[in-house]
Amino acid sequence: MSTINKSAAQITATILSNKRVGAYHQILLSIGDLASVCRPGNFVAIAVGGESSKMILRRAFAISRITHGSASGGAMELIVAPHGSGSRWLCAQPEGSDVDIVAPLGKAFGIPTSPVNALLVGGGYGSAPLFGLAEVLKARGCRVDMLLGASTGSKIYAPLEGKRSASTLKIYTEDGSMGERGRVTAPIPSLIEQGSIDVIYSCGPMSMLRAISDLTTGTDVVHQCAVEESMACGIGICMTCVLPVKGEDGTVSMLRSCIDGPVMDASTVAWDLVGKTPPAVTL
Repeated sequence: MSTINKSAAQITATILSNKRVGAYHQILLSIGDLASVCRPGNFVAIAVGGESSKMILRRAFAISRITHGSASGGAMELIVAPHGSGSRWLCAQPEGSDVDIVAPLGKAFGIPTSPVNALLVGGGYGSAPLFGLAEVLKARGCRVDMLLGASTGSKIYAPLEGKRSASTLKIYTEDGSMGERGRVTAPIPSLIEQGSIDVIYSCGPMSMLRAISDLTTGTDVVHQCAVEESMACGIGICMTCVLPVKGEDGTVSMLRSCIDGPVMDASTVAWDLVGKTPPAVTL
């Protein structure tokens, strides 16, 4: 792990706060000096269930935001949807509890060296890492616009946070219960046509990431996406999170999302083969 995730460390982190925010939980962990090596797009693997639990596999969670200079040192913010047994256990932990974590893991978003026009697109609670990313981009002088989407308004995470983080924010829900009715990808073609986007950063369901990739194909817009694949180990050992990715010579290799991602150049992902077994691949 030291070679693959050279900055990663296993530490005991204390839960500073655990708040319910709409359909999700906002969990703040004290991580001390580890905060200095965490980047937007990294994730954390957390041991869940307690010492006597049968849940022996860690659970991977995207890092929403890193803060520095708190009384307890650096802190890590997570946005967790209490869906499975592991995430429900984590969401039930009170303030002051200790959890065993490994972080930072995975490949982070690439940050431009000069100011660009960035569009951040998030689906559901997958949008949470975009808020910390927006802060980094704005510090580089970038213009940051944001689109948030979900099936219904209750699944839009922290819309007020989005307004504070971006120059502009538009919300789309499929049922029209918040913002405009429709899919979050709807305005992207016109934005590309207007030449108002240099790079798109996206987090959310794989279907959304693929739709954005289709829209940017053949354009000059760079699309960096944080893929959503189930990770059993999070450190490249188990091969459960493989994704078909095209090389420069056109061949498709099954790469590990936890090591070669979760952030990837969307143009290299063989989206039509996701979830399928390619006829000939390399590992």
